[in-house]
Amino acid sequence: MDAPHLDSPLDPTHDGAEPLGWGVVGPGSIAERVVPDIARLPDARLIAVSSRSPERARAFADRHGFRHAHGDTAGRTGLEALAADPEVDVVYVASPHGYHHTHVSTLLKAGKHVVCEKALAITAREVEDLIRIAGAQGVLLMEAVWTAMTPGFRRAMHLVADGAIGTVHGVTGSIGFNIPPDPGHRLFAPEDGGGVTLDMLVYPLLWSDPVQGEILSRSVLGHLGPTEVDDDLAVQLRREHGWAQLSATLTRVPTTGIALSGTHGWLRADGRLHNPPRLEVMTTDRLQAGGEPLVEEITVIGAGYVPQFREATRCIRQGLTESPFVPWELSRVRARLFDDIRADIGLRLPHDEQQAR
Repeated sequence: MDAPHLDSPLDPTHDGAEPLGWGVVGPGSIAERVVPDIARLPDARLIAVSSRSPERARAFADRHGFRHAHGDTAGRTGLEALAADPEVDVVYVASPHGYHHTHVSTLLKAGKHVVCEKALAITAREVEDLIRIAGAQGVLLMEAVWTAMTPGFRRAMHLVADGAIGTVHGVTGSIGFNIPPDPGHRLFAPEDGGGVTLDMLVYPLLWSDPVQGEILSRSVLGHLGPTEVDDDLAVQLRREHGWAQLSATLTRVPTTGIALSGTHGWLRADGRLHNPPRLEVMTTDRLQAGGEPLVEEITVIGAGYVPQFREATRCIRQGLTESPFVPWELSRVRARLFDDIRADIGLRLPHDEQQAR
């Protein structure tokens, strides 16, 4: 897989263009965290939110300052109403994974640009279909792998590209937390695409992809919890350049973070590997001299999602249908890998069963 386009600009152009009108699908906890960062963009207008529940849509719109609230009625769904809203240019989709294909395809066919929470869809076939529609419509489709655009991740990739730790041969990382199984929560619901593969693995994997090349083989250990989704996962990948050992969990408290080990040193991002506020770099020279790691503190704006929406704005302004930070090929490759991992651990989701018929 190609290295990220580190020098691509993130700031939107302000060449006198009208502000973009934003819509939101899925006014849940994720949208509650993310939407304030959309509002930070100087050329963004919060136009509309959709939900199956008119009351929920209205409450979310009032809290965040959206002009319109679309809920299901006897005549049409809230999603259909938002897709038909002429003031909406681009939509942030924050619904559970199991709804992504339906929601995103409806919006793309209506000519809306889309930034969709990861995973873009549950299966590789669904991902391919969304890419096909976006290409035919000539609109932006971007999987919201926001870490790829955070300043901490970009700085880490710059350091690696500049040879700060030599050639990377090892990546180790883990992410997760321990929460009681709840069949009503999207993380545990098979119909929502629950489980750690689709929801969490993307983060540690992102640190390995651009520096280690293609996956040559894999070894996977997974545990299916009481709701029959994967609640604990460990993946070891043999890649063109070394190994990656990655894990994600809903059953324990891991030592979260990521570490890249190279021929001339190591780089570590502790804690929030999805939006690192701090990087540590230890070179061979410093290690041999008994020195301490070099530390870089990273400034994070808002909740950290601002760069992602700056990038979406830039792409739309420039007529791009995909972002170099999260290109369609990345979404394709990830979806195929996640299909394979689910097969390895015996996880069958309703979308898998539907496509097998």
